[in-house]
Amino acid sequence: MLSLADLALGRSATVRGVDGARAFRRRLLEMGLVPGTQIRVVTVAPLGDPLQIEVRGGQWSLRRAEAAQIAVEPEQAAPAPKPVRKLPVLR
Repeated sequence: MLSLADLALGRSATVRGVDGARAFRRRLLEMGLVPGTQIRVVTVAPLGDPLQIEVRGGQWSLRRAEAAQIAVEPEQAAPAPKPVRKLPVLR
């Protein structure tokens, strides 16, 4: 597993845990960032801090240090669909 701070731009992941100070954890859990929640990194500021993430349809900004305390499991990229083989038209 890796932290949210390590997740690449545009990637989605599932939250596995939240560490940090009790007040920080409690606030994120109250806002709906609980284990099992799907999140996505939307943008990263030009200097790399903060990150903008999408959680349950809303967008949040988190400092990279805060994002480092959120353990996530990245979603596996879906395999590319196999090309459809077209059959010749008989006339």
